[in-house]
Amino acid sequence: MRNAFADELTAMAAEDPRIVLLSGDIGNRLFDTYKRRFPTRFVNCGVAEANMIGVAAGTAMSGLRPIAYTINAFITARCLEQIRVDVCYHKLAVVLVGVGGGLSYASLGGTHHSCEDIAFLRMLPNMTVICPGDPVEVRLAVRAALRHAGPVFLRLGKKGEPVVHEAPPPFTIGRAIVVRPGREVCLLSTGTMLPVAVAAAEALEREGVLAQVVSFHTVKPLDEALLAEVFTRCSVVLTIEEHSVLGGFGGSVAEWVTEQPGLQARLGRVGTTDTFLHEAGEQDHARRRFGLTADAIAHKALGMLEASGARGERGR
Repeated sequence: MRNAFADELTAMAAEDPRIVLLSGDIGNRLFDTYKRRFPTRFVNCGVAEANMIGVAAGTAMSGLRPIAYTINAFITARCLEQIRVDVCYHKLAVVLVGVGGGLSYASLGGTHHSCEDIAFLRMLPNMTVICPGDPVEVRLAVRAALRHAGPVFLRLGKKGEPVVHEAPPPFTIGRAIVVRPGREVCLLSTGTMLPVAVAAAEALEREGVLAQVVSFHTVKPLDEALLAEVFTRCSVVLTIEEHSVLGGFGGSVAEWVTEQPGLQARLGRVGTTDTFLHEAGEQDHARRRFGLTADAIAHKALGMLEASGARGERGR
């Protein structure tokens, strides 16, 4: 994902001379091509992330288009006051890019785990929250974010994320993408869990259940029209995210559900539990620890389908 981001940003910088990249002392080799082509439009702000947000705000007020980039845990929790007051309060066109969202940096310990950030930032007025599902969506999200008139938080994985989309799909902020059709179950995925959601749908198909998969790349604003459609058509809807079940994508959908009368589907949420991870291990280990695997998701969906009494209606 981060390579796709760097490539697309470099291409856009060639098209728009207002683009300025701010880095929190990471990604230096990643941005070698960018720096070589646009040396006056790259600023290493050092290990001073909160100050970087202030620089981004001032840069935006000067008519430029700043992108602030660093490790996700550091650009969100560490800078929350500056994001709230300097950027969102003034509705500035600043793009905040966090690399290593969720458990991408699981092996580096609690300082680098980032499972509360969506909740933090979606609560801020004027903020748009985008969590691309694969490298293809990253490229589309960068372009959409730089066309957007207000603050944007772009949450990336790290590296090695598989490509899900065979061709670039239509991409609009606030409109989810249907990746796979289905009937009884709908899996709503955000961010890097998209390949896992697809694998979970494949596991469900082996059990005779056709599961729809949707990439909810935008957590704020939600695609309410699509939500209304799947909640009136399906028996079970699962939100899937590498984030706490509290306050993130699933929490956002749950809030929406409480305001809607007459919905058919039962809502389930898959994410990290309300606890810190005090274990060492890579991302796959951390995902297994929290049940963020295709088999665990399929098992949860089947259990909810059985409980709803709808499983015998398959194949209609």
